[in-house]
Amino acid sequence: MRPLRFSTNVTLDGCIDHRAGNPDAHTHAHAAQQIARADALVLGRVVYRMMEEAWRPPASEGRPDWMQPFARTIDAAKKYVVSSTLPSVDWNAELLAGDLRTEVERLKAIPGKGLYTAGATLATTLAGWGLIDEYTFVVHPRIAGHGPRLFEGVAEPLDLELVDRLAFDSGVVAETYVPRH
Repeated sequence: MRPLRFSTNVTLDGCIDHRAGNPDAHTHAHAAQQIARADALVLGRVVYRMMEEAWRPPASEGRPDWMQPFARTIDAAKKYVVSSTLPSVDWNAELLAGDLRTEVERLKAIPGKGLYTAGATLATTLAGWGLIDEYTFVVHPRIAGHGPRLFEGVAEPLDLELVDRLAFDSGVVAETYVPRH
């Protein structure tokens, strides 16, 4: 069974608005490495559209050189999109139809390197079902004072164990956790 990995940028006060962090070459390289560890991405409609708008060529072509490895990685990635409102998707993507839990369990059962997910609403649902096998929080040393927060609405606490910690020169820290069993 391939693991489902979650990763997000987050400020010290829990804000996961993508505009709240301080992106740099190191955090973009780390994000590209996270995505490259997966056979496919499982994205909700909002994250899919946001990523498509920012990273699908030609939009990514005007980005700085240090962003290009991330742009190429996400552009090439297979994407499964969870949406009840989008009539269709492209950009190497397909809509997940049917029961979400069943579909994600089916994708996890396919042999491979793993799956990757991001965002707020979808991750909260998947975490609540116990389907996320690894959580990486890229913590930016900033207090945003606004924005969506991590895992609002998870019914039961999730106990996690720290398995990796990577500190960047910028003060950003990437911490990876797995569920305690």
